[in-house]
Amino acid sequence: MEKLLSKKEPEKNLLFHIRKTGGRNKQGRITIRHRGGGSRTMYRMVDFGQEHLGVSGKVSAIEYDPNRNAFLALVEYQDGKKGYILAVEGMKQGSDVACNDRTELIPGSRMRLKYMPVGTQVHNIELVAGLGGKVVRGAGTAATVVAHEGGFAHVSLPSSEIRKISDECFASLGMVSNPGHMYEVVGKAGSSRLKGWRPTVRGTAMNTRDHPHGAGEGKTGRGMPYPKTPWGKHALGVKTRKKRWTDKLILQRRKKKKK
Repeated sequence: MEKLLSKKEPEKNLLFHIRKTGGRNKQGRITIRHRGGGSRTMYRMVDFGQEHLGVSGKVSAIEYDPNRNAFLALVEYQDGKKGYILAVEGMKQGSDVACNDRTELIPGSRMRLKYMPVGTQVHNIELVAGLGGKVVRGAGTAATVVAHEGGFAHVSLPSSEIRKISDECFASLGMVSNPGHMYEVVGKAGSSRLKGWRPTVRGTAMNTRDHPHGAGEGKTGRGMPYPKTPWGKHALGVKTRKKRWTDKLILQRRKKKKK
């Protein structure tokens, strides 16, 4: 897919600058550790919803996006407007795309779930109709429509979770581009710094005042039955998922990975 990337500058009308926070909140306190620095990047305005509903278009370029692991497709629509969408695997310059209530099953096109046959691979799926795609947007990911029942589509997500989603929600066809991203090796610390990640220090290498794992001579163990965060809370094996109203739509929880 990387060989298909277009050698062109990004569309200026679809760029804008986002100021980096360095992991700090409005009070200037660090709320996300190990963030800061990184290369300067411009954000690309991506159409995750149905901004061009009822208008077909043609892909004019496949571009790299420094803000995500998937590639972007620049689409020129029949009404003369341009927009970025998530590129799908197999998409290339000149491919046709469309966004409508019901369209042909062309990779990259967008339509309502109720018109998608069982077994269709989809991505950029809405959870609430009209609010734009929220899930399955990472490189190489795709969900599968496994059933239709009672106004809902049963969708198998990449995590193996099966969830009910309203048939009125939109989703894009195909698998997100750049599936080889998961095999990329960072290679050196400088590459992480350019992405905005600062060094991570082990708790056992700190002083007692800085971390519960601190102190001790040499590479000693933690000296406690379970690992803790810098604030003394359990760090491993603790469920962090909050109860949400969408929990009732989960038909099957994701399968645990075998150790």
